[in-house]
Amino acid sequence: MKTLRVLLADDQALLRGAFRLLLDSADDITVVGEAADGREAVRLTRELRPDVVIMDIRMPDVDGLTATSEICADPELRGSRILILTTYETDEHVAQALRAGAGGFIGKGIGAEELLDAVRTIAAGDTLLSPAATRSLVARFLATPDTAAPPRHSDRLAALTPREREMVALVATGLSNQEIAERMFLSPFTVRAHVQRAMTKLEARDRAQLVVIAYRTGLAHAGPDDGAASH
Repeated sequence: MKTLRVLLADDQALLRGAFRLLLDSADDITVVGEAADGREAVRLTRELRPDVVIMDIRMPDVDGLTATSEICADPELRGSRILILTTYETDEHVAQALRAGAGGFIGKGIGAEELLDAVRTIAAGDTLLSPAATRSLVARFLATPDTAAPPRHSDRLAALTPREREMVALVATGLSNQEIAERMFLSPFTVRAHVQRAMTKLEARDRAQLVVIAYRTGLAHAGPDDGAASH
């Protein structure tokens, strides 16, 4: 069994201590470092290469969103997933976190088992957002194509097969691989293979970033049902 390596980034020492105790209690998770601000989080991520960084949004000096952007923009740190931690669970914060490259979002009041599951989910490259939260998010913040940043991603859309484009559009609605498989009459393994290939072609770190790319390039605007209806 692989042990997941976690970096804690929060300016509250007591909270870091509590999270460390919870995480270290799991057989498959270990805390490899702690950071009190975003600048230290970036430095320790480069030094320790954790599987998951639990990142508070509000920290002194450099905040968590800025640190997340810096980490996710570094190709050498693609193996480190970001799990955003905050007291303020608003749609705007979720949107900013996903745009920055985060893979998920949890509140500080999360329970012990939920925290452990969240770390495992993010480490596996999955998104920690419910379908309802995803739909709300894209409707308010991500549904307008970005005219400045995504030419790189837009160009890569041409490399996707029709089936891969269809899968990405379905992922963008917040559906899981199992739900997509049931809708498309395919096996979950086949769906996962298509999604993984699409992520590779679009250079998406995880499903969360795939959702962002899908909406900001306009790929998901037509709605997945348009493509799925004929299957």
